[in-house]
Amino acid sequence: MKVTQIPFQQTGFFSKMMIDYLEKKESIKPFYNNFPDIKGFEKQITEKESSFSKSHRNVLVSALHNQYATTAISEETQSNIDSLLASNTFTVTTGHQLNLFTGPLYFLYKIISTINLAEELNAKFPEKNVVPVYWMATEDHDFEEINYFNFNGKKIQWNREDGGAVGHFNTKGLEEVLAIFSAELGTTKNANYLKELFNEAYVKHTTLTAATRYIANTLFGKYGLVIVDGDDRDLKQLFTPIVAKELTENTSYKAVSNTIKELEKDYKIQVNPREINQFYLSENSRERIVFEEGVYKVNNTNISFTEEEILQELNKHPERFSPNVIMRPLYQEVILPNLAYIGGGGELAYWMQLKDYFNTVAIPFPILLLRNSVQVISHKQQGKLDRLTISHKELFFKLNDLLAVKVKENSAIQMDFSKQRAQLQEQFNQLKDTAQKTDVSFLGAVNAQEKKQLNGLDKLEKRLLVAEKRRQQDLVQRISEIKNQLFPNLSLEERQRNFSEYYLEYGEQFIEALKETLKPLDLEFTILEL
Repeated sequence: MKVTQIPFQQTGFFSKMMIDYLEKKESIKPFYNNFPDIKGFEKQITEKESSFSKSHRNVLVSALHNQYATTAISEETQSNIDSLLASNTFTVTTGHQLNLFTGPLYFLYKIISTINLAEELNAKFPEKNVVPVYWMATEDHDFEEINYFNFNGKKIQWNREDGGAVGHFNTKGLEEVLAIFSAELGTTKNANYLKELFNEAYVKHTTLTAATRYIANTLFGKYGLVIVDGDDRDLKQLFTPIVAKELTENTSYKAVSNTIKELEKDYKIQVNPREINQFYLSENSRERIVFEEGVYKVNNTNISFTEEEILQELNKHPERFSPNVIMRPLYQEVILPNLAYIGGGGELAYWMQLKDYFNTVAIPFPILLLRNSVQVISHKQQGKLDRLTISHKELFFKLNDLLAVKVKENSAIQMDFSKQRAQLQEQFNQLKDTAQKTDVSFLGAVNAQEKKQLNGLDKLEKRLLVAEKRRQQDLVQRISEIKNQLFPNLSLEERQRNFSEYYLEYGEQFIEALKETLKPLDLEFTILEL
């Protein structure tokens, strides 16, 4: 195993907002609290310690015991759950959808980043205890985003009727998906493990929530990972005062709208708030709550409430109120003694819209940490890169740019017309001097001719490169093949591949390698040669 790191900035896959955040640019500073470094965590611990109550800890631990009641729990996870009763215990959290068989690779990177961050903070602050948490997005209702995973370029998909929060979905029909997946796996020891993991999760558990908890607990329980399901009556009871204000005062809409006005001056807005950022949740439905004509209505249903009725409903049945993407982060921070949220660039972008909202309701805004990203390269693939003299930095060039660099390097002729451009510009500079001394009106014609001839050189250079690519077709093909292997669909593989591809080849060693490799506070992109 060999590990190298490069700056996120050099990959070309991260937004201006994330790059500015990593570089602590002044334009982004108003939208986050403490930066993800040791000094920032010192401040965050102090803020959270003084704001998180003993009563919330009691409710949280009781709810977790109930949620784990039918799950075989590791000693490490049990110890972490019980430790949450203590005032010196905190969490670091990542969240993810209930993607079929974990979905894209970065599910693993998120969780291992969270586990490793907790371990690093425990080493830095021995008088404190930091627990890694995976927050399951059980109340999400976008089934099309989670009902498949990719394996060796094929889409393994679960087809069923959509409707309601995905965590409630029955796993019926996933035995057919297992049969399709099994046919692709083969009969090796690692293949049999993957089949058994899928079977135990989706065939032997009745809901998508239970199945996802089983997989995450099986893969990461030995590291003490605590899995939280926010779709819990007791936990939601803690959130009801904030939901009540949301319903009657549109708190989040007002605060987030003000933030957006400032944020959009420099950055792309990720999500827009609604006047009420709550859903009404039932067994087969999750629909928006809207306020129309003096009445609270549940969209696409016949359900309606007066203000008094909806507040009574909230107090009696808090489990029926479900936060959307604007309010879910706040809900998490209300029920957890949390220090940091670990997520991808898109997630952190919408968190940065929320800081003023957190201030409005007097809840500490967590540290935002860009999760580890990984490019896995096999020894064989690294050998090909070495023979093609492609560095890790060059590997992230766009394909056409990479081909241009390598074709020019491998060419026996001069491919760069910079010298000719310089000579041409020198000649035209002399003509411009002459024009200014004689007839200034002549200057426009000189400028036009200069532009025309420089454009002509550009076209000739491009045609020469095209001709040289044809001559070096073998090199072009070899570079294109390795690039497409490593970046399926010209995207980061972590967004395309499922962990099972690497587990099939490397087994538990793959997860152990990630655990050893990922350094969340380094804030760099990881290249892992296996």
